This record gives sequence, structure tokens and C-alpha cells, in this order.
Amino acid sequence: MKWHNEPPSWNQDEKSITVTSGLKTDFWRKTHYGFIRDTGHFYYQEVTGDFIAMVKITGQYQELYDQAGLMIREHDQTWLKSGIEFVEGVQYASTVVTREHSDWSVVAIPENPTSLWLELKRRGGAVEVNYSLDGKDFTMMRLAYLTEAETVHVGPMCASPEREGFHVRFEDFQIRPFVGETAG
Repeated sequence: MKWHNEPPSWNQDEKSITVTSGLKTDFWRKTHYGFIRDTGHFYYQEVTGDFIAMVKITGQYQELYDQAGLMIREHDQTWLKSGIEFVEGVQYASTVVTREHSDWSVVAIPENPTSLWLELKRRGGAVEVNYSLDGKDFTMMRLAYLTEAETVHVGPMCASPEREGFHVRFEDFQIRPFVGETAG
């Protein structure tokens, strides 16, 4: 795996990756706020074809827009990030799809959970985003068109647009081929 914007502090063992974010990091392109940010931390591998990526995320969310999750990225203008984003004291299940311009969809999660499980299913140009509070029962949050590119970068991402030192742990990150399932 490789880093896009390696964080100031990180560690990896057999089951987990822990990261402490750098100062004012983010991924965003133009829409609403008007600026472009490509400074967030993204630990990825190249994946070809259809796949399912999963991870358990546990973060110390404290400041506005602290965020952690998974990213699928073709390049700096085409990517999807999904996970938890912290807004006004509430953890939201969040997805940003960027194809030149970023959009943002959120679902408020009752009682800020300790952890969130995230699953991204890529089939062709589409990505289905699912989240779980227990690692067993998943809820679909978004189905989005992303890209027809055969090979993309996939992995955990985090950012802290308003500070530095956001601490997050990614556990049991896995990518497996997506075969044998029909579209929903």
C-alpha cells in the first residue's frame, strides 16, 4: 500500500492502521465552498475490476469536519470518500462523490457511536455505500456513479480540516472481488 499525503504519525500491524492527522487536511473540490483541497491522508492500493472494500473505523472526533472512512480514487478530480464526518457535535455517516465538483450527502447517526463499519461495493462505474453500527446489519446510504476506469485506488482515508492531531484507528481493512451478486 502507498500513501497519498502521508500523515505525520501512523502505525500498522496485522489487523489495524492507526493515524494521527496533519494540520488542516481535507478532500474537497469547488462546490458550495468554492475551494479545492487535496491534502487529506489516503492509504491505498490499486484495485482492478469490481470489488467490495470493508473496514471498521474508530475515531476521536472533536473538531468540525474531523473525518475518517474509505476512499475510491481515480485521480484528483474523480473520487468518492465515505465514513464518519463530525459536524456540530454529531457524527454523520457521510459520502462525498467528486466528478470535477464535490457533492455531499449525510445521515445523522443517533448517539455518536464508538465505531462504524463501512462497506463500499463497486460494480462497473457504480459504487454502493453501506454502513453498520454493529458490523453485521448494514444500511445502504448511497448508490452513486463514479467512473468507468478499470483500475482505481482504494483504502482508508482521514482528514481534519480545522486542526491537526485527529486520531483514528482502522481495523480489519479488506478488499475482495465482487462476484456472484446481482444489482439491487
